[in-house]
Amino acid sequence: MARKKTIKTSVKQRLRAARKGKGKRKAARLKPVKARAKADAKAAKGALPQWTKAEIEEAFRRFAAANPEPNTELQHTSPFTLLVSVVLSAQATDAGVNKATPALFALADTPEKMARLGEAKVRDLIKTIGLFRTKAKNVIALSRDLVEKHGGQVPRDREALQALPGVGRKTANVVLNVAFGEPTIAVDTHIFRVGNRTGLAVGKTPHDVELKLMDVVPEKYLLHAHHWLILHGRYTCVARRPLCEKCIIADLCKWPGKTVNAAGSESANSE
Repeated sequence: MARKKTIKTSVKQRLRAARKGKGKRKAARLKPVKARAKADAKAAKGALPQWTKAEIEEAFRRFAAANPEPNTELQHTSPFTLLVSVVLSAQATDAGVNKATPALFALADTPEKMARLGEAKVRDLIKTIGLFRTKAKNVIALSRDLVEKHGGQVPRDREALQALPGVGRKTANVVLNVAFGEPTIAVDTHIFRVGNRTGLAVGKTPHDVELKLMDVVPEKYLLHAHHWLILHGRYTCVARRPLCEKCIIADLCKWPGKTVNAAGSESANSE
């Protein structure tokens, strides 16, 4: 937990530093609740203005300045422990997964050890995580597949990853990006929300948003785009009440649920 707190603090400190470093950037404030609801409905219909290439470039330039080397908040020590952590994180928080995995990985940090550990023991070690029964079954099954079909190694191949039990496109993208440095974008609930709410990448499904982001994000930012957008959705563009007054791309965002103020101004939030 100490490491988790340090990561979160570091991200927030970098965002504050970036905001201070751009004192002339336009600040923003939220509109009243009803206006925000209408804005969300408009965004859901894909009716927001398009971002220009220059605006997208500037948004990711700011993300990079605020956090040059972003990474996953899931604790892991190898491609295998990363894979297991991502499988466990489905419909669960990274914090919740990080509470359970130290004890699990202390006993089994390779596919061979995990397979020997057995489903019952894994189930007991991850019982604080949602859907733990199904996840325990998948962790054992994918561990056996890795041993039997891949020599105990996590494959650097999307098709092979998605063939593993419990591994979908999002999980495969995370592993390819974090473990192998591939420029993939794993669209979770945070990125899906940010893409649609801001108008940056509108889509009715996570796959739609992923394809749009892969098309519009400048190539030099693709490797880290996944993490910048997740962190933005997790800590700033949150679901219930986005923190537009603290957002480093508020003046670029197309969401009509906020008002952008004069450069450098500060104002109270509207509720």
